[in-house]
Amino acid sequence: MSAISIVLVIIVAFLAGMEGVLDEFQFHQPLVACTLIGLVTGQLEAGIILGGTLQMIALGWANIGAAVAPDAALASVASAIILVLGGQGTSGVSTAIAVAIPLAVAGLFLTMVVRTLSVACVHRMDAAAEKANFKGVELWHIIAIAMQGLRIAIPAGALLFIPATTVQKFLTSMPAWLTDGMAIGGGMVVAVGYAMVINMMDTKEVWPFFAIGLWVATLSGLTLMALGAIGVSLACIL
Repeated sequence: MSAISIVLVIIVAFLAGMEGVLDEFQFHQPLVACTLIGLVTGQLEAGIILGGTLQMIALGWANIGAAVAPDAALASVASAIILVLGGQGTSGVSTAIAVAIPLAVAGLFLTMVVRTLSVACVHRMDAAAEKANFKGVELWHIIAIAMQGLRIAIPAGALLFIPATTVQKFLTSMPAWLTDGMAIGGGMVVAVGYAMVINMMDTKEVWPFFAIGLWVATLSGLTLMALGAIGVSLACIL
């Protein structure tokens, strides 16, 4: 991987980490993060496929009360980097998906550490606010947000400096039963994530549309873009 690609990947990882808190431009969403990493590394097709699949999984992830959802940003960035370094292209997507799940859970530890450190930043902002020091408040706010970006950028940078041959040897040394099992498990997780979304939208008003969409997609063989165009057209008419 070239030096320019490494820098761009770290920038994408930094933006994804910040967006995990800001939630404004959606860089932390798997579809966006994986696609951008695929774009800057010349693996756009594999990045889009990986991002789209992880996005289906992450649809069912949400912070509820004190329960923190798995870290989609770290899972997306790290799995995309592993996919690129593995050199398997689109055939390595299933393995990258399986690797992404434990990475998402492991990312909760980094989230906890950064949020604990952010408490100190809040106290600094309170002290600056008592003195009407608005620049101080802005400074500590920026520092706290930057810490969220470094939470993803530092692990991403560490992964990038692992030799590609090492990653490739690791992936090729995995037995067939493990890779096949990971592929099956990854596919099941996607279905579970989408099922969780459907369960949250479970109302008598929505179910007819699910049934119509399933029937039309199954019998007609239309693509997702075509079904989306039909849905938008019907919404405009009705």
